[in-house]
Amino acid sequence: MPIDLEFWLKVGVETLTLFALIVGTVGLIIPVFPGLLVNWIAILIYGMVSGFGVKGWIIFVLVTILMIVGNTADNVMMGRKARESGASWFSIGTGYVVSLAVSFFFTPIAGLAAAPVGVFLVEFIRRRKWREALNVAWSLMVGWGWSIAIRITIGIVMIGLWMIWAWL
Repeated sequence: MPIDLEFWLKVGVETLTLFALIVGTVGLIIPVFPGLLVNWIAILIYGMVSGFGVKGWIIFVLVTILMIVGNTADNVMMGRKARESGASWFSIGTGYVVSLAVSFFFTPIAGLAAAPVGVFLVEFIRRRKWREALNVAWSLMVGWGWSIAIRITIGIVMIGLWMIWAWL
């Protein structure tokens, strides 16, 4: 009985792609992990190895749009929620800068914790009311939670689109 090498290569490529997609999507729970980019790269490599075709190009364009939207969701959702609670653009910008600086010198997780602290401090200085400043910082964190939910949903949709491409 001869071994069907083409079949096993296809199974191997699909298995590795699915594994990368699952790692990318589950990794979105870790805020600094670029899971949507991992998914996009896995789908790009799948297309390069197996061939795009019309269906592949359509799905790859959709996946690219989803990756861009998902990667901007953090900033949009965090900023929007903070602005809804009355945050100034200066405090939001300061939160982002503080987050990046702390991430650079310490860890990305510490940087994430630093963003609401930076927003709180700027808003406290601006308002002189710690409860209002705390509310703004909390709103920033609520926006962050929503962005994680959005990105995980997008990751799942990316997996579904790839499955349509690969298996239907």
